[in-house]
Amino acid sequence: MQETLHFVNHRSEIAGIPVTSLVQKFGTPCFVYDAAKIQERFNDLAMFDTVRFAQKACSNLAILRLLRAQGAVVDAVSGMEIRRAIAAGFTPGQIVYTADIFDQDALDLITGDIPVHVNCGSADMIWQLGERMPNQDITLRINPGFGHGHSQKTNTGGDQSKHGIWLTEVKRCMELASHFDMRITGLHMHIGSGTDLEHLSKVCLRMYDVALDVGAGLQTISCGGGLPVPYQEDERFVDLNEYHRIWRETISKLERQFGHPINLEIEPGRYLVAESGYLISEIRAVKKQKNNIFYLVDAGFNNLARPIMYGSYHPISIAFRDSTAKVTAEQEVIVGGPLCESGDIFTQSEGGFVQKRSLPVAETGDYLILENAGAYGSVMGSNYNSKVFAPEILIEKGRAKLIRKRQTFEQLIANELVSDDDC
Repeated sequence: MQETLHFVNHRSEIAGIPVTSLVQKFGTPCFVYDAAKIQERFNDLAMFDTVRFAQKACSNLAILRLLRAQGAVVDAVSGMEIRRAIAAGFTPGQIVYTADIFDQDALDLITGDIPVHVNCGSADMIWQLGERMPNQDITLRINPGFGHGHSQKTNTGGDQSKHGIWLTEVKRCMELASHFDMRITGLHMHIGSGTDLEHLSKVCLRMYDVALDVGAGLQTISCGGGLPVPYQEDERFVDLNEYHRIWRETISKLERQFGHPINLEIEPGRYLVAESGYLISEIRAVKKQKNNIFYLVDAGFNNLARPIMYGSYHPISIAFRDSTAKVTAEQEVIVGGPLCESGDIFTQSEGGFVQKRSLPVAETGDYLILENAGAYGSVMGSNYNSKVFAPEILIEKGRAKLIRKRQTFEQLIANELVSDDDC
């Protein structure tokens, strides 16, 4: 796919519904998702045998159900994500637990009520699972010795990454699995989020070598996720047909070696949901600080943490509260949130360097939309400054449906102990 992208800085509608109508009904800040875009991105991956959604990217039950209806299966990285997937209608056989450790909750769940398949990222996981539940099929998550991503913090390979089993430890893990009569039926590699075709392709070579060592018991190869999503006009998608072709060559060689078919699985998160999401906020103040103009909005990094965590760039657009208004001029502005924190700036680069953005001249009361906010947005939200979680809305077939209510003050403090009694 080599789509030509053009991001607008003025927007009156989202998925055919006026922004002003969404604000009137749901308030600000709020997350809005376009179901059609999620379905489109899922269909892009039809050439892969299995599409496993990395739900940590956007785990609202309605989003999970939407993807389940399309034919996706799901990845979970915690015990509660396993429970969430079950609540969304996935069966245990459609869930894989991927982690580098078992916390006690996840281990109890997997060896008890919901015995899902485990993708082990450490030798200790094999040992702990084997002691509780021997004679299982497992997958190994391999660290190929290198990684790549849009930020050092999203790099999941190499010797400075905590993720996966190091190549020289694979033999030990095979011996551990054999000790507990476990069968290694799958391999998984994931090098980072927002990488490129060159680095993704290198994974194939490492996967082939490890697969030969593990042997003919392999039934599934997962190429992980990390597919890039463009956030700026000079960025592009990976050529999925070429990417699949490279992987299919590797799989075909293994099938000839082993004499049986191997399932090729991909594990996207951000790719499926990022573009679908919009964070609508209201401009609550326009301030001039010497030579800088600030648009200060009612959404902060408690809603969207990617800019402060990674220096991530998000397309930004303005919707006027007067829906008939037109753009008369643009100006260079800095966009900040309401939090009592200097880093609460949406227009910054990695390292915290403040950037300006050319946006339409707007007034207090107009709306500012942070786009491509469907991945690692609401799921990474917090209650910092005692801010409540924003509502989430799904637009499907021209209808806007509330899929998560705005958190209330009573819910915010519900689990806090206010008694004078000892705990």
